[in-house]
Amino acid sequence: MSLIPMMRCRDMRASVAFYTGILDFERTDADGDPAEHDFITLGRGGDRLALSHDDGVFGTVVVVATADVDATFRLFRERGLQTPGNPDAPTQVHEGPIDQTWGAREFYVEDPDGNTLRFTQPRSSP
Repeated sequence: MSLIPMMRCRDMRASVAFYTGILDFERTDADGDPAEHDFITLGRGGDRLALSHDDGVFGTVVVVATADVDATFRLFRERGLQTPGNPDAPTQVHEGPIDQTWGAREFYVEDPDGNTLRFTQPRSSP
């Protein structure tokens, strides 16, 4: 069995550009102008994600396991990922990786439509 999370988006072209240009996803469906499609599938490291104009809800959260959350964050920043710019804000995990009390190191990314991807890795024991 395979689960494929679905993210709702308003502007398919902007969403595909964000996911492929910054977050390291690749299109796994037909090529062509994303604006001509209501549904697009993306892949990243063997996992898939769907983008849809009509299905799902805005504000979806998807957890993405990664082997090196700090390196992933640096790569995304190099590719143009913008952070909110307020390290004292309650959503500080959008500013960069932090150690969570539940034993994970994480950072969050919001896509152009307010959906959240939580990049996480288990924290090593001291």
